Amino acid sequence: MSILHLSFYSAFVLSSLGLAFHRTHMVSALLCLESMMLSMFIALTMWPIHTQTSSLTLVPIFMLAFSACEAGTGLALLVASTRTHGSDHLHNLNLLQC
Repeated sequence: MSILHLSFYSAFVLSSLGLAFHRTHMVSALLCLESMMLSMFIALTMWPIHTQTSSLTLVPIFMLAFSACEAGTGLALLVASTRTHGSDHLHNLNLLQC
């Protein structure tokens, strides 16, 4: 395994561990999701270079567009939950109440 693969795998695993264990604020959960998407984007961008293919794939561009949509939706949910509940703590959110 090259150092490039190890760095992408470790970045993805560390961000998923951060998402699993540090879920007190919604901002930290969104940051962990964004770092997961960023590591996947960089890995998909470097993949054609590493395999030495001449064709460029559109998968990283689509993933970057979906990541931007996910970030916008997450920030909208953050603003909505802060306005209704008064804070961005995830333990204050209850899915059974409207």
